[in-house]
Amino acid sequence: MHEDTESCVRAVHSKDARFDGWFYTAVVTTRIYCRPSCPVVPPKVQNMRFYPSAAAAQQAGFRACKRCRPDATPGSPQWNERADLVARAMRLIADGVVDRDGVPGLAARLGYSVRQIQRQLVAELGAGPLAIARAQRAQTARLLIETTATPLGDAAFAAGFGSVRSFNDTIREVFGLTPGELRTRSKNVITTPGSLALRLPFRSPLCPDNLFGHLVATAVPGVEEWRDGSYRRALRLPHGHGIAALRPTPDYIDCRLTLSDMRDLSVAITRCRWLLDLDADPIAIDDLLHQDPFLASLVTKAPGRRVPRAADGPEFAIRAVLGQQVSTAAARTHAGRMVTAAGEAISDDEGGLTHLFPTTEALAALDPATFAMPESRRTTLTRLLDALPGIDLSVGSDWQEARAKLATLPGFGPWTIETIAMRALGDPDAFNPTDLGVRRAAEDVGLPKTPAALTAHAAAWRPWRAYAVQYLWATGDHPINFLPS
Repeated sequence: MHEDTESCVRAVHSKDARFDGWFYTAVVTTRIYCRPSCPVVPPKVQNMRFYPSAAAAQQAGFRACKRCRPDATPGSPQWNERADLVARAMRLIADGVVDRDGVPGLAARLGYSVRQIQRQLVAELGAGPLAIARAQRAQTARLLIETTATPLGDAAFAAGFGSVRSFNDTIREVFGLTPGELRTRSKNVITTPGSLALRLPFRSPLCPDNLFGHLVATAVPGVEEWRDGSYRRALRLPHGHGIAALRPTPDYIDCRLTLSDMRDLSVAITRCRWLLDLDADPIAIDDLLHQDPFLASLVTKAPGRRVPRAADGPEFAIRAVLGQQVSTAAARTHAGRMVTAAGEAISDDEGGLTHLFPTTEALAALDPATFAMPESRRTTLTRLLDALPGIDLSVGSDWQEARAKLATLPGFGPWTIETIAMRALGDPDAFNPTDLGVRRAAEDVGLPKTPAALTAHAAAWRPWRAYAVQYLWATGDHPINFLPS
């Protein structure tokens, strides 16, 4: 979009927050870059320059606006809508792969050469993977500086910088202030070690009912809970573990993180945003779905539904198998037993979380006879555990390749595969017409109820069929559709 100057200028003049994250506006006279909705008086058109990413603006010598904080906008929705190389790379960079494994590690995950990845990212985003990761480190560092009492030297390494000098130089270059000056200006410092509170932005509207209702109704005992108006869950992170408490408000998601290692801050934020589908573009999605007369009233009634995602792909695949042909309560019971048998114990001073969900390796080491389920489903589960090391279910996965590999496993039919594609892989077009709830809802609103006929009708909903499913599910009287009291 940044190449469409006329559209960008209109968005800046109207201060349209829907375009925050789609592009960034730089002002050549002040050397500052802003989000489109920045509240300051728009500059003259001839002084505007538009960039596709914060990293590109920073590389061009612009620093972040202190008022609109452009580095803290919702991410571009296209990275979660697409499955091409650039989108997959952006999801992995956000998940910290470059900071942990470097660009060669990113290339290995994607199956391309370093040169190919560099070329495609620069062509589309104006910056390579190192610059994009650097921009993310700067934002993480600012969160640590402004919202925690972490010593600045520790904040530098926790944010992923290799030295205090590079930390100081980057903060001064990106924000126009030293780390010490940023902390002096802040009024939100939390002194609890390992904890911080932040606001997760999103594009309005957002309907929290099915989003939090689904996560809470299917919560695994000991790993997830609803407490004091917040959905809380334990997260397995690259350097340790964390606990996220997420509470919906009209304007943002209130997020409180407790981390065993502050180096995991950026990854924890990314996974919380992914879990709640906060980078979606609800206007585009709802505009398309509203064109269908059978869905129009559902969209009008509660616009902005999101797809509740999964914090961990392999975990969700296991839980999908546990949920085959049983009630939500039974699936939670099965998962809770696994957690007790093989999960890693954690402490939770603010709630009742007790474990991390077991790793694939830990579950594979258990005697299959301990899985209290029919023999056929036990076989499905054990075969899945054997196959998971060779199936990429991460945020950077190839959606069609993952589907193909899952389809080779016994007991993996369309319902299970599309459920995993929707919740774990994040494919916005995942569609499960064989789902009982979808079929009942389709019949209630006058849509075709047979899978084949419904699939044919749903072609008009592409590429947002996963969101159409959320609207259809919402017609049912089920706990997944209601925000807990």
